[in-house]
Amino acid sequence: MAAEELREEYRQARKKALRLLEHMDRTERGLTERLIRGGFSADAASDAVSWVKELGYVNDTRYAENYISARIHGRSRQKIFQELYRKGVDRTSAAAAWEEVSSLEQPDEREMIRTEILKKYDPGAELSEKEMRRLLGRFARRGFRAEDISAVLDELDITTVFH
Repeated sequence: MAAEELREEYRQARKKALRLLEHMDRTERGLTERLIRGGFSADAASDAVSWVKELGYVNDTRYAENYISARIHGRSRQKIFQELYRKGVDRTSAAAAWEEVSSLEQPDEREMIRTEILKKYDPGAELSEKEMRRLLGRFARRGFRAEDISAVLDELDITTVFH
C-alpha cells in the first residue's frame, strides 16, 4: 500500500470513528472492533481510537459509569461487571466506576429481589419445587448472590411445598 493510500485509510478511519461516536458512546475495544469490521486495518483502527481517545471522546471509565448508572437498580453488581468485561472495560475501570456511582446511588440488591418476588407472589406463598427452581434460577442468572435470595425468601416467608 502506497504512503498516500495509507494516510487516506487512517483519515477515513478517524472520520468513521467520529461518526460512530455520534450515535452512541463506545468502549475502546468496541470502537476498534467496529472499525475493523468496517474494513479498516488493525493499525488504522488503533490510530483512530487513539486519536478520539486523546480528544476525550472515548473513555472506558466514563462509559462504565454511564452503563452502571443506567442499570444499578435492576441488575446485580456481578452481572453488570460481567457485561462491562464483555464490552472490553477492564476490571480497574469497572471497579472505579462502580465506586463512583454506588457512592451516589446506593443500590440495595435485596430490595431489588424483594420487589421482583412481590410482583408475582404474595408473602407466605408456597411454591412447588419447579416454581422455586425457576425463581432461584432467574435471580442467579441475573447475578444475585444465593444468600441474598435466601434471606429475602425467608423474610417474605416464601417456602417450597414438596409433593
